[in-house]
Amino acid sequence: MTRNEAETCLSEAGLADDDAFPLLEAAIACAIHDYPFRDPEPVRLLAAAAAQRLTERMIGESPDDALAETMACDLRLNGDLIHFEHVGNTDIIDVAERRRGLSAALAILYLDAARRAGIKAQGVDFPGHFLLRVETPEGPVALDPFSQGRLVMPSELTRRALRAGLTPHVADRLDVLMAPVSDRQALIRLQNLLFIRAIRAHDYESAERSAVRRALLDPEDHRPWLDVAAAREKQGALAGALEALSRARSLDDGAEVRRRLSVDRVRLQLN
Repeated sequence: MTRNEAETCLSEAGLADDDAFPLLEAAIACAIHDYPFRDPEPVRLLAAAAAQRLTERMIGESPDDALAETMACDLRLNGDLIHFEHVGNTDIIDVAERRRGLSAALAILYLDAARRAGIKAQGVDFPGHFLLRVETPEGPVALDPFSQGRLVMPSELTRRALRAGLTPHVADRLDVLMAPVSDRQALIRLQNLLFIRAIRAHDYESAERSAVRRALLDPEDHRPWLDVAAAREKQGALAGALEALSRARSLDDGAEVRRRLSVDRVRLQLN
């Protein structure tokens, strides 16, 4: 698959309803968009094996135990504690090969397996760390895909929230801490992480690609185009930055004044 073909896949995913969002295929397209011409079949084979094994485990185990045991024990998927900043930790193709990654990337495989096996699971955009919410007969529980899918107790969620800077009256509210996000937003969270890492590394081409992927995945959101414009401006591609700002302006008139200032600033450099 080429980069252009990956963009076509992401555009199609962006038009899908949330309940029909093709999470795994969109994640594969994101990976190939970054580094084209790789074989995605091992990811699909791993996902199929996960779904089959999870279905078998569900016969005698609770949904959360079955999911954690399948992904962390049977398939050996876990967080990369040693090489946390490794570029492959955010790439679903590399994660499937190395069986290591960040929680936001591992969660994609967890969520795909859960969907196929009939388990109700959703991502949780927890501050600083992506978690999973799994519905059980006793109520929803939180799992940490980075830590072998282990159960995160409510008291620990509160402690983590306080460490992340949330106020005490918010950190005590489990309904807020475990608020689910759509599969689309789960994948966008991963692209946000890639954008931040690329900006910190001054890799503005990678930052632009990750922002473009966010724009394609959520075509009604103007904010990714602002990031595209910023990344292009850093590369000196001022005409491209203006084009991105124009796209952002067409999607959201509420920030017209702020964007107009950005357009004028770029245009002055272009002239």
